[in-house]
Amino acid sequence: MKNFIITLVFAFVTQAFYAQSAFDKFDGQDDVTAVIVNKKMFDLMSKVKVDASDKETQQYINLIKKLDYLKVFTTKNPKVEADMKASADKYIKTAGLEELMRVNDSGKNVKIMVRSGATDTQIKELLMFVDGAKNDETVLLSLTGNFDLNEISVLTDKMQLPGGSDLKKASKSKK
Repeated sequence: MKNFIITLVFAFVTQAFYAQSAFDKFDGQDDVTAVIVNKKMFDLMSKVKVDASDKETQQYINLIKKLDYLKVFTTKNPKVEADMKASADKYIKTAGLEELMRVNDSGKNVKIMVRSGATDTQIKELLMFVDGAKNDETVLLSLTGNFDLNEISVLTDKMQLPGGSDLKKASKSKK
């Protein structure tokens, strides 16, 4: 019986490590640009030596130490855009995310959803979906970790993320 329980626990733990996220199906698809950064890469990036007087870079290093995963998928393909929108909507409903911000501007729709942490500005997960207007890219961004929303603008500046200007607006509006 003891061996059975150990095997069962091991199976669940391995499943958790290899479980795909709701958006991994877009990785490797034609017409989709994917950027995926995992915890190991964030750990390596955080070990870079910086000049103590460079406050902005130091803020960036402090933030990336708190991140687990960053996944960004972009496309201009209408069929893939529709699939991304459906996947994002389904995930939002099932993952317990709350709306942080929504912007509709000139045909471009931006939704920023979060799963909060211990405080109002503490975030465990951030999901941004930008429904591209004519000739604009549709962007699906998922960021997990345990970080402060006010730190996001540093990340968008340093990594030049698609939709970064929308994330900056969200972090400023929540202060």
